[in-house]
Amino acid sequence: MLTARFAVPAVPRLLVHRPELLKRMTAGVQGPLTLVNGPAGSGKTVLAAHWAAGALAPRPPAWLTVEPGDAPGALWAYVLEALRRGGVALPAGVGRPTRAEGVTRSFLVRLADGLAASAQPAVLVLDQFDTARPTAAMTEGLDFVLRHASGGLRIVLTGRTDSLLPLHRYRAAGEITEIRQADLRFTHEDAEALLAEHRLQVSQEGIRLLVERTEGWAAGVRLCALAMQHSADPETFLRQFAADRTIIADYLLKEVLDAQPPPTQDLLLRVCVTDRVHPDLADELTGRDDAARTLAGLARDNAFLERIDASAWYRLHPLFAEVLRAHLRQRCPGLEPRLHGRAARWLARTGRLTEAVLQGAAAGDWAFAAGQLVDNLAIGRLFTGLEADRLGRAFAGMPADQPGAAPALVGAACRLAERDLPECEAGLRRADTHLGPDSGSAARLGRAFLGVLVGRLADDLTATERAAAGFGRRLSEPAPHLLAERPEIRALVQAALGAAELGAGHLDRAASTLASAVEACGEPGTEYPLCDALGSLALTELMRGRLRQAAARARASLAVAEQYALPTGRRTGAGHLALAGVAVEQDDLAAARCHLDLATSEAGTRPEPVAAVAAAVIRSGIAAAEGDGEAALAALRALWTTGARVRPHAWAVAELAVAESAAHLVRGDAAAALRVLDEVDTGGGERPAHLVARARALLAAGRGEDAARALVGLPDDDGATTPVRAGARLLQAQIAAADGDPEEARRRLGEALGLARPEELRRMFTESGPWVRRILSRDPQLARLHGWLPSRTPVRTPASTTGGGQQPPVVEPLSERETEVLRKAAEMLSTEEIAAELFLSPNTVKTHLKSIYRKLSVTRRSDAVHRAQDLGML
Repeated sequence: MLTARFAVPAVPRLLVHRPELLKRMTAGVQGPLTLVNGPAGSGKTVLAAHWAAGALAPRPPAWLTVEPGDAPGALWAYVLEALRRGGVALPAGVGRPTRAEGVTRSFLVRLADGLAASAQPAVLVLDQFDTARPTAAMTEGLDFVLRHASGGLRIVLTGRTDSLLPLHRYRAAGEITEIRQADLRFTHEDAEALLAEHRLQVSQEGIRLLVERTEGWAAGVRLCALAMQHSADPETFLRQFAADRTIIADYLLKEVLDAQPPPTQDLLLRVCVTDRVHPDLADELTGRDDAARTLAGLARDNAFLERIDASAWYRLHPLFAEVLRAHLRQRCPGLEPRLHGRAARWLARTGRLTEAVLQGAAAGDWAFAAGQLVDNLAIGRLFTGLEADRLGRAFAGMPADQPGAAPALVGAACRLAERDLPECEAGLRRADTHLGPDSGSAARLGRAFLGVLVGRLADDLTATERAAAGFGRRLSEPAPHLLAERPEIRALVQAALGAAELGAGHLDRAASTLASAVEACGEPGTEYPLCDALGSLALTELMRGRLRQAAARARASLAVAEQYALPTGRRTGAGHLALAGVAVEQDDLAAARCHLDLATSEAGTRPEPVAAVAAAVIRSGIAAAEGDGEAALAALRALWTTGARVRPHAWAVAELAVAESAAHLVRGDAAAALRVLDEVDTGGGERPAHLVARARALLAAGRGEDAARALVGLPDDDGATTPVRAGARLLQAQIAAADGDPEEARRRLGEALGLARPEELRRMFTESGPWVRRILSRDPQLARLHGWLPSRTPVRTPASTTGGGQQPPVVEPLSERETEVLRKAAEMLSTEEIAAELFLSPNTVKTHLKSIYRKLSVTRRSDAVHRAQDLGML
């Protein structure tokens, strides 16, 4: 007898405590059988040893480490000795095995009867039970003793494979506790605890990456932790970690691969080139016909291969597959590309398009891989769907000068997905040299499809419409079933055309086209065009002044992106941009800044032109609302340094001019505000927003009559957006208030509020000045009707240099002491009296007064008091 086999193995010094699993072990030995099953290195023995050493069982368990080569009789002899050493007193009449080949039935009867007579149940741990390759007779004998011991024996089995015990009977009777691979996997918290034990400082993202790469395999996590201790930068190690160049490779090769017979090793090395494997595919790769049996056996033995759900497909553990591929390259140089090629063609024959393309690309067979996408009308999958990024990466290594129409089209599509317009156009020119009347219908339709997307990226509505018309003419050429299977093609075209119409300022057409794009989505693979179309539609509604619809469309776009986990690189930022625009008009500047930052992050360094213009206008509006005219102008000037390809569309020129005019007004330069508007070529007629901006600048310049005349030219209600019409009524109210006509001012203010209320357009009232608050304070009924306004309406006011009825802004808030000084000044106290009241020196009071004048943009004490009263400070 080898005494070491009866000793409970020492638990690792750096141990991850897993209380839930320990509780399950303790609960398990209340019944006859506990099974701990998992692959090599999954922590089976560590868990059992930790439990056994922790005095968690009803009585100290007997331990036996089973070893390869144990004959049935010898194994039963070791079981008896383990029980004896564990303090189990068996009657002498039980006897001992006498033959290595096995034991008699009478021996099993005597053993079961002796255990049944024990005062307390015996607990026996058989560690690595499957290593002895127990025969049917052995497992039948163990089952016999366990069932006839009348509760006197509780067994814990650990192993990589299921034993030959009739587990179904124990499951049906509720007499088994099973702890399997899924339970043994390290969680994020387990990995974090282990790294902490190793005194490794790793970010949460690094821990997530470690658990993802190892899939929670305990030995993998431990081996990585040991390797990280010898790394100068653990975070870099995790990002650059390659399984084939670590001790993990040695572990897997020796413990898993070398444990298999040569034919099985050959199968594993050949099937490792695919992410998942079917028995028929495995036979294709090996040239044999034994894959079904071999794969099922490997999965049953937990040999780092598992069946995918209840299908006929299997997958290797990613680390094991990585190690196998490296071993394949070393053992059989040049075989890997050929295996990829065989797999690609089998997958194509069986209708698995994406996998066939990926395998073809891995084989370097670019003509085959690209041809699969083009001929099957699947080129749209490079832009949308769950596999878009994988497909894009697969073609990253394809040479740009690869001959043939299909590689040229796919190369152009990949550049287009990266928003690299020059390289995309170069690829399309190469494709055009190969396309002709004899080219396949799918290739010609694919070329037209890419033309639509290119036109959108170039902000060229004419080119987009021309390509869309060509696309429409060719829709009848491919087989109908192909189009039915590729809904993303139509959806992407409609979304691109609508975005191009938006970019050209054709808002009504864009809204109609984008709504059609949304309706065309809904099938799997249309997630990106749906998110894109909803985002563009949100911007369209924002520009039409329909803030509620814009916010609803924007939130729907963001919900799609969240639901389908679209990567940031696949988003345009339009949803967040629309919400930023809505927030500015509703005077929620904190939300506006947040959404604008998110939109900028999603759009990247090359935003679409319409988004770039909108972002610049919104950013300028935020700065203007905060009273920073210089920052507002800088935001507009920065537009030309963002890398956006902004074309001089009339709407964009007008929007930028209106925003610049507002920025000049904040700076107090009404002349510059008018000059900016005068320099704009309106193309024969001023836009409504342009007219209102001119009127605002005229009023700020002290030319109230000219401002009133400018507003007369405003078109009927249907010709202007709600914010423009509300802004015009507000200006008319302000003009009337300045002319001493309170009734007209109240009437016009009521109209402005009525227009603004459905969209909650607060900003225009917040910035209009104290006269709005004065009118509302004199008309409680009107104030009650519009409780949606801020309780203190005139918080910020634009500057004025010509006394046109507008008050300059407050530079910064008054301090508590300055407010006290100003209150005393309002009581008509002299400087000396203020000093005496506040226990200050007269010079200190004078210093405070100078600071108050600067902050309130006044020069006299009486003006400071009146200004503070208008602003509600006193």
